[in-house]
Amino acid sequence: MASSARSIVSCCLLLLIFVAPALSGRSPAGPLRYDFYSSSCPRAEEVIRSVTQEIILEDNSMRGVFLMLFFYDCFTRGCDASILLTKSESNPKPENHYFKFRGAGVINKVKAAVEAICPGVVSCADIIALTARDSVTISGGFFFNMPTGRRDGLVSQWNTTGPLPSSFHHIQPIIDKFAAKGLNTDDLVALSGAHSVGIAHCAYFQDHLFGEADPIFNATYTAELRKLCDTDSTLVNQNPMDPNHLSNQYYKNVQSGNTLFTSDQALLNNSATAATVAYFAANPTAWMAHFAGSLVKMGSIEVLTGSAGEIRQFCNVTNSGN
Repeated sequence: MASSARSIVSCCLLLLIFVAPALSGRSPAGPLRYDFYSSSCPRAEEVIRSVTQEIILEDNSMRGVFLMLFFYDCFTRGCDASILLTKSESNPKPENHYFKFRGAGVINKVKAAVEAICPGVVSCADIIALTARDSVTISGGFFFNMPTGRRDGLVSQWNTTGPLPSSFHHIQPIIDKFAAKGLNTDDLVALSGAHSVGIAHCAYFQDHLFGEADPIFNATYTAELRKLCDTDSTLVNQNPMDPNHLSNQYYKNVQSGNTLFTSDQALLNNSATAATVAYFAANPTAWMAHFAGSLVKMGSIEVLTGSAGEIRQFCNVTNSGN
């Protein structure tokens, strides 16, 4: 377990505002900055937070969707909102051709609210990052600063989704994919805590429900899931205890085998990740701080800044329409 996470166990949660950048290993003076829009669009984060809260109040399952979008976006071509681009004549197979997800529409809703006060200023990539951060605050009750200054990508190709870890993966491929993005095993375990909120399609975990029983999963819980998953499209809460609360309950679920995905239980099959699971299960404040730091760290993957990319007017299409 990283010593930086251990050192803040007894700290007040308010210190997460300062802990996140420290754990991220990046300086605010790097490619991204804190309060990037303080002059160009002072109310940007306020408006984004307000609309995000409104969306979650309308649909609790969006708590997990905002986090999933940020993760998927950063792991494909970097945090550049390429995941939101829809197919066009020049690009019939963008990233979202490979996998289906919810959330693109709500990001467009947030973008429209920001465009109404500051046209052409705030990127869709930053909106994805800030809505994820705000979802954490709404669902987990802790706040941290998220650096901004990302610009939007011009390219989205379905064959660039290879770096994405799969819910069917065992531990070593997941570790390798995180390492390729500059994230270590502590980041992997900390970010997996996002599975304490939201819902999932049965198709993503049916591999262990039918056929020979997998002893790493709780047999009683597996039997309950088997009854629920009569079709691939059935939706199930990711956290059977409290699906609307982002918390370290996830790690207790892993320890008891009450999770959905092979990738969740795989955390126990490596001595380093298993030790971190146990540590986060017993230390909620340490997990919150490390989750915040790892989310900030993930948000710096292969970002476009300066004059690279563009600031899209609409998140689902480049400004040239390609």
